[in-house]
Amino acid sequence: MKSSIWINEKPVLDSGGMLGTKLYSQPEGELVHIRFEPGAHLKAHKTPVNVVFYVVEGTATIQIGEETADFAPDNMIESPKDIPHAITNNGSGILRVLVIKMPKP
Repeated sequence: MKSSIWINEKPVLDSGGMLGTKLYSQPEGELVHIRFEPGAHLKAHKTPVNVVFYVVEGTATIQIGEETADFAPDNMIESPKDIPHAITNNGSGILRVLVIKMPKP
């Protein structure tokens, strides 16, 4: 059995108030935890696979294509492949989001 805690994993992203760690990475998929400080912004980018965002803590402002909306904890947001997406923490507290990519890009 393998177990891990995100804070103990080596970051794959550590800049601009964001700390991202891969919790799972296998050919069938990837799971990344991203912690956003207030005001942190993950700029718009495309992925070659579908992505699902799961809001763990805080309120995420998510842009997918031309649409932008705010999402509270326990929301899952689908982002189709090849469509630009971005995440911003416009709140005053910490934002934590799980990013699920299937299959692994």
